[in-house]
Amino acid sequence: MKGKCVRASAPGKLIVLGEHSVVFGKPALALAIDRRFRCEISPGSGILLNGTGLSPRLHPHIDTILRKREVSDLNIITDSNIPSGSGLGSSAALSAALISAVRLMRGEDCGEEAVAREAFETEYEVQGRASPIDTSTSAHGGGVAVNCPEGMGKPIWNISKGENSWTVSDIPVPEMTFVVGYTGIKAATGPLVEKVRKYKESNRFASDIIDEIGDLTLEGMAAVSRDDKEHLGGLMTRDHKLLSILGVSCRELNRLVDASLEYSYGAKLTGSGGGGSMIALTDEPEKVCKAISLRGGEPFIVRTGVPGSAAGFTNS
Repeated sequence: MKGKCVRASAPGKLIVLGEHSVVFGKPALALAIDRRFRCEISPGSGILLNGTGLSPRLHPHIDTILRKREVSDLNIITDSNIPSGSGLGSSAALSAALISAVRLMRGEDCGEEAVAREAFETEYEVQGRASPIDTSTSAHGGGVAVNCPEGMGKPIWNISKGENSWTVSDIPVPEMTFVVGYTGIKAATGPLVEKVRKYKESNRFASDIIDEIGDLTLEGMAAVSRDDKEHLGGLMTRDHKLLSILGVSCRELNRLVDASLEYSYGAKLTGSGGGGSMIALTDEPEKVCKAISLRGGEPFIVRTGVPGSAAGFTNS
């Protein structure tokens, strides 16, 4: 590896529609947000993460990335304002940022497609099952759709795994304001994805729900293209009800969704669920923030339209 330090960052994301069903090849729509994971790497003796030894159990994504590349001497410093386990793509942002940094340091291709592919493989290995939407959004930035109809977005790459294949497209997204309501509950993605998989395999009703989520996601992409916030919000609320039936919501998420509906076009959980965060599409973000706070959530307003992963050398 070269002797210079490398700094990199990648954005978190929110899924507007399609989480869980996207794992089974259905469409989904995600937006990069202005909360980022940042890291700095430099040559070292052994693997150090923020001054201490790396724990594969506590940091499986970092361990997987370095182990696959047989990296044994590296000093890593991290910083993030994406809450872990919040449903905002913290692990995908971590993977995209660290992969960008390591690829640049080793003189490898660190373009967004290369980063997105390796980050997806990392997520898949750690979680046992995954879709490329989180990692593609962190790598590409802006708006990203998976498996959208021809003419609705600009295809940028295709990723396949096993029997599933996803076409990843860039989606022009009008300026929209979302309020994120964080429950404070950290929920691992892997077990929730596995829960839905088992439910789908054992129950035809669950398969029908996943199909319905796919259909309303396509309807939502059309609503985004014509900047129809009212219709998009209604689809978000409906999607939340379907995800609740699949068993991936919780009392805390439902409470925050219900609280935000008076001042928003619609609201739903975002990410894998089980805790984490919900999102509300709104023109009155301060009122939504107050409503979420009163129900025990941690609200913050997010800006969309941000760039994807980036890395550069530094002498400091």
